[in-house]
Amino acid sequence: MTGFIDRDRAVIMHTYSRLPVEIAAGDGVYLTDTSGKTYLDFFGGLAVNSLGYGYPSVREAVHAQVDRYMHLSNLFPQEPQIALAERLVAASGFDKVYFANSGAETMEAAFKLVRRWGSTRDRSAIFAFSHAFHGRTMAGLSLMDAEKYRAGYGPFLEGCQTLPYNDIAALRSAVGPSTSAVVLECIQGEGGVLPLDPAFAAAIRDLRDQYGFLVVADEIQTGMGRTGRFLASEHYDFTPDIVTLAKSLGGGLPLGAVLVRSELAEIFGPGGHGSTFGGNPVACAAGIAVMDALANGVMENARIVGELLQKGLMELKSRFPNHITDVRGRGCMQGILCTHPAQFVSDHCLRHGLLVNVTRGAVVRLLPPLIITPAHVETALGHLHNAFSDWHLPA
Repeated sequence: MTGFIDRDRAVIMHTYSRLPVEIAAGDGVYLTDTSGKTYLDFFGGLAVNSLGYGYPSVREAVHAQVDRYMHLSNLFPQEPQIALAERLVAASGFDKVYFANSGAETMEAAFKLVRRWGSTRDRSAIFAFSHAFHGRTMAGLSLMDAEKYRAGYGPFLEGCQTLPYNDIAALRSAVGPSTSAVVLECIQGEGGVLPLDPAFAAAIRDLRDQYGFLVVADEIQTGMGRTGRFLASEHYDFTPDIVTLAKSLGGGLPLGAVLVRSELAEIFGPGGHGSTFGGNPVACAAGIAVMDALANGVMENARIVGELLQKGLMELKSRFPNHITDVRGRGCMQGILCTHPAQFVSDHCLRHGLLVNVTRGAVVRLLPPLIITPAHVETALGHLHNAFSDWHLPA
C-alpha cells in the first residue's frame, strides 16, 4: 500500500504496530479509508472516542473555545477548567480535581500524591495487580508486571509490588501498617477485559478500614460511563480515595483528571505538582460537551446497548464452544476469551469492515462508542459470527 503509510515509516519512530489502513475521515461510529471503504468502529480509538467522530456539541464547543483562546498559563483560573471540574465533582461525588493531559500523567500524579501522603505517615509500600496496565511512565511501569512493557527499563521505583489479581489470600498477606496504597482497575483492559471480583473488592475495603491505606482506582479506560455508570467502581461496594480519568474525557483531545476527596486535596499544595498543558481550555471545552452528553442519555444508552451486546456475545459463545470459553465485561467494554490466539478474528473483521482488537493474545476486546445502536450491535455480531465460522482451529 502506498500513500502516507510509506511516509509514516520513513519519518516516525516505530513504537506502534500500525494497521495497514489509511483513514481519511470519521463520521459517527464509522471510519472511511482513502479508498472509500467504511469500517464500523468497535474499538473507538482505544476507548477515547466514546461519542464517535464529529459529535456535534463537541465540535461546536471546540470551535467556540478556539475563537476565545487556545491556551493560558495555569497561573490563571480558567472558566473551562472550572466548569468541567464542577461537572466531574457532581457526577462522581469526589471533591477536587487535578487536570493533566493523558492517562499516564494522571497515574503519575496519583503516584506522587500517594508518595507524599505516605511520607508523613511512615508508609511507602504500594501494591498493584498482575496483568494491569497503568501507563508507560516509570511510575506506571513500576506498578505493572508485564515484561513486554517493562523489559530493558529497570531498575524500577522502590516500594512497588504486584499481587495476583482477585487473590484475596495474597492481598491479605501483603498489606499492612506500612502500606500506602492499593492501585487497581475495576476491569482490567489490557489484562483481558477481566472484571474485579466483588469479594475481592470487599476485601480491599475491609483491609483499608483495618490499615488506613489509600485505594487508587485507575478508571482511565473504564470511567466516563463506559460500563453504564460514570465510574466502574460504582458497581462495587466500596469507594476509592483517588480516581484517575482520561481517554474519553476530552472527546478526542488530550485530557486527563485526578479526582480526590477533600482530605487529600491539599497534599500537593502550590508547586507540589503541575503540568504546562494540563487542563488545556480547548480540551476542557470538549470535556464539558462530553459530560453533558453522558448526562443527556449517552451513559444510559451504554448500559442498555451494552447489555444487548453482551447477550449477543453469549449467544456466540454457545454457538462456538470450541472457539470461545468466556464473555466478560460491562456495558460497552466487552471481551471474548478465545481458546486459541485470536488475531485471526481481528484480521477477519478488519477485512470485512469491523474494527476490534486483541489483548493478552486470546481476548477479542470491544470498546465501541457509547452512542452505538442495536442495529450497530447486530452488524458487529454478524461480522464476529462470520469470523468464528471461518476460523478453523488446529487439530
